Amino acid sequence: MTMHHYKRFLIYAAVGATGTACQYIILILLVQNALANPVPASAIGALVGAIVNYSLNYWITFQSQAGHLRTASRFAVIAVAGIALNTGLMHLLTVPLALNYIAAQILSSAAVLALTYSTNALWTFAAKHPHVDPPFKPTQHDD
Repeated sequence: MTMHHYKRFLIYAAVGATGTACQYIILILLVQNALANPVPASAIGALVGAIVNYSLNYWITFQSQAGHLRTASRFAVIAVAGIALNTGLMHLLTVPLALNYIAAQILSSAAVLALTYSTNALWTFAAKHPHVDPPFKPTQHDD
């Protein structure tokens, strides 16, 4: 991973923390107030988090200049895959394995982060002509 990709991943993770915080708040409020079980509460929170993350990633992480129709539709495909992965893991971890729903959400969030960063970087926000730094900078010689 180049320094540029590493920095962008850190920004993606930091920006994603905002959407993840929204997801966790919704999850906890719905479960603690007996409005939903952990699996659907997590899915609802993940949907809200995805909406927050799209905006922040479009403007901050990837500084995209592509049209919203293209990027939003691609982001939505990946968000649906992430929500499906999250929901499946939450079910597996909280129902048959009886793990605490917060611990299950932390594990699910880590898996979704890995999936969504790589696919969003490579497909959703990929530039048509990515900026590539030259492997070396030419030096000037005083002759």
